[in-house]
Amino acid sequence: MAAAAVGDDVWGDDPTVQELERKTAELLGKEAGMFVASGTQSNLCALMAHCQRGDEYLVGQNAHTYKYEAGGAAVLGSIQPQPIEFSPDGTLDLEVLRGKVKPDDPHFARTRLLALENTTDGRALPMDYLTQARAFADEFGLGHHLDGARMWNAAIAHGVPESEIAAPFDTISVCLSKGLGAPIGSVLVGPEEMMGQARRWRKILGGGMRQAGIIAAAGIHALDHNRARLADDHAMASALGEALTAVPGVVVTAVNTNMVFVDLSDHPGNPAAAMENAGILAAVGHSAGRLVTHLDLPDSTVERVVAALTP
Repeated sequence: MAAAAVGDDVWGDDPTVQELERKTAELLGKEAGMFVASGTQSNLCALMAHCQRGDEYLVGQNAHTYKYEAGGAAVLGSIQPQPIEFSPDGTLDLEVLRGKVKPDDPHFARTRLLALENTTDGRALPMDYLTQARAFADEFGLGHHLDGARMWNAAIAHGVPESEIAAPFDTISVCLSKGLGAPIGSVLVGPEEMMGQARRWRKILGGGMRQAGIIAAAGIHALDHNRARLADDHAMASALGEALTAVPGVVVTAVNTNMVFVDLSDHPGNPAAAMENAGILAAVGHSAGRLVTHLDLPDSTVERVVAALTP
């Protein structure tokens, strides 16, 4: 990062940002990319590039683009969300979606976009579903966006190139700062013309950055070195989930890619305090928890977590 060649990305002449955008677009089989500070900004730029004021997007009830990004599409884009309940496997039922597409009538917001998320709670969407969702979007003339913050994990889980997951989508937002370990940043990829629109929205949203090559360099390193090793995180999560089944008061409810979900309702102690006292940072409450494995964890992680949660 300290040695990165930099320019002014607002003017489009930072060579390291250009390299990151080119590399990401090439990996995902798209024409162009746009570097942004966060996944929230990346998704919002995509939604605003796809939709106009008074338009609508179909989205999961618990999807980040609807529930966890502060309502930005509605607040800043005047775009109406049509949320749908997730199926148990993280998909959106296409027959349910079919009934939610609005007719071309001035009484209704215009349905313009289908937005999916991969992974959802660590679940990689089935590959055949991605093809079916693309056919659905084409049937109704909808744009197709993927919040692929953890798409890298989905590719590892399915054992396919990232471009195969990205192929059915017009635009994809990918995160560099989750499993790939960069300190900051996401990249939005898609058609050249649409990326031009998204770049304008990025500027309006305050996302223009100057010598951004300093942080883009970390993203390049992450792409070059940390994609394949996500399999190690999945293996650790699997081992952790298996080990926790023997701990009294801990019920493992799911292990998906690099996430372990636990029910702690019957735990006799205070699991959140026990984890904190052991120096382990995790999303654990008094009744439930989500344990996420990543590249910074030591080999002793499974043993340490089991010891912390054992009454």
